[in-house]
Amino acid sequence: MSEKTLSIEPITPLELYGVNESKLKVITKYFPKLKLVARGQDLKLIGDEDSVKIFEHRLKLLQGHFKKFGSLPLKEIERMLLSESDEETGKVDDSVLVYGHNGVLVRARTENQKKIVSAVDKDDMVFIIGPAGSGKTYTAVALAVRALKRREVKRIILTRPAVEAGESIGFLPGDMKEKLDPYLQPLYDALMDMLPPSKLAQYLETGIIQIAPLGFMRGRTLDHAFVILDEAQNATDPQTRMFLTRMGNSAKFIITGDVTQIDLPKKMQSGLRNAWNMLKGTKGISFIELSGSDIVRHPLVKRIVDIYAKADKE
Repeated sequence: MSEKTLSIEPITPLELYGVNESKLKVITKYFPKLKLVARGQDLKLIGDEDSVKIFEHRLKLLQGHFKKFGSLPLKEIERMLLSESDEETGKVDDSVLVYGHNGVLVRARTENQKKIVSAVDKDDMVFIIGPAGSGKTYTAVALAVRALKRREVKRIILTRPAVEAGESIGFLPGDMKEKLDPYLQPLYDALMDMLPPSKLAQYLETGIIQIAPLGFMRGRTLDHAFVILDEAQNATDPQTRMFLTRMGNSAKFIITGDVTQIDLPKKMQSGLRNAWNMLKGTKGISFIELSGSDIVRHPLVKRIVDIYAKADKE
C-alpha cells in the first residue's frame, strides 16, 4: 500500500475535479486500485504503488495540456488516461487552437489558416484577406481565445464597421445596442463555439471580452489585448488609420476582410485596400491572403465564390 499527495497546479480544482467532483468520479474509474482524495490544489493518492506511479505520470501530462490550452475537457482527460503508450500520450495536437464548448475542436484546417497561426505567433499585427467562408474571422477569434486562456493577454476586443449592406440601420427597431448587435452577431457566434455560455456571459459582463462597433474605438489605447477588426473592407481610410494607431503595449492586432464584398459608397475608398498596399513589407506586420481552396463552409459556397470571381474578371 502506497500513499502520496500531489499538487495539481496549475490546473484549477474545478477544471480537474469538475462540478460536485463529477470529473474526479470518472477519473477514479480508470484507477480502481487507487483511492483519490481531493483537497483543493492537493490530490491524495492511496493504493497500489504501480497505480500511484502511473497516475503521477498521467497528471503531469494533464498539467502540460492545461498550461498549453487553459482548459481540460473531460474527453481530453479520458484520452490521456486511456493511452497505453507514454509516447502516444505525450503527443499534443498542435493543429487544435481551442478545445471549445460541447467538445468542439477548433483547429486550423487549411495550409493558409496554419500560416495565420504562424504569423500571429511571429508578429503583433496581421492582415488577412480572403473570400467568404475561408475561416478568416473564425481562426482569428480562436487565436484570441487561445491567447486569453494562456494568459498572454488580459482581454479580447472584437470590432466591426457598422456599415449597411443595402439596408438602413435607422429603420431597425430598438435602442442603439439592439440596432448594432446584428452587425456583430458573427463574432458572438464564433465565441459561442469556443466558450461555455456562462463563461462567455461572465467575460462580456466584466469587459474581459468586448464587442463594439469600430467607431467606439476612437480615443482608446488598447494595451494587453488581442484585438480583431473584422469586415475591415468596410472601414474607410480614416477609420482604418484610427484603428491601427490604437495599438498599445503587449497587444496583438488582426485585421480581416474580403475585398470582393465592399459595402461602402462608391466614392469612398476601402481603408483595408489602402493599408494593405501601403504597409506591406513593414517589419512586424504579416499579410496572409486566403483563396477559394480555403473555403470550409458548404461546398456550394466555393462554387458560388468561383463563379462570381470569374464573372468579375470577365
